[in-house]
Amino acid sequence: MIALVECRSSDRYARQPLALYWQGVRLSVARLQAEWRSPTARHFRVETEDGQVFELAYSEVLDEWTIEQP
Repeated sequence: MIALVECRSSDRYARQPLALYWQGVRLSVARLQAEWRSPTARHFRVETEDGQVFELAYSEVLDEWTIEQP
C-alpha cells in the first residue's frame, strides 16, 4: 500500500520515521525495532504508541513509501 510517512531527515531523506498514516489515522512511532536496506528500498520495523507493529519501506528510485502490517 502506498503510504504517507512523516520522517526526520538530516544528511539524507528518510533517516527516521516519526509517524505514519494507517486507515486514515495518524499514528506516532514510539520505537524503531529494526532498520535494513534491500536492493530496492530502505526498510524500518516500527512500533506505534498504541503497540501496533508496521514495516515501512522507502523506495528512493520511486520516491514513495509503502506500509505493511506483519
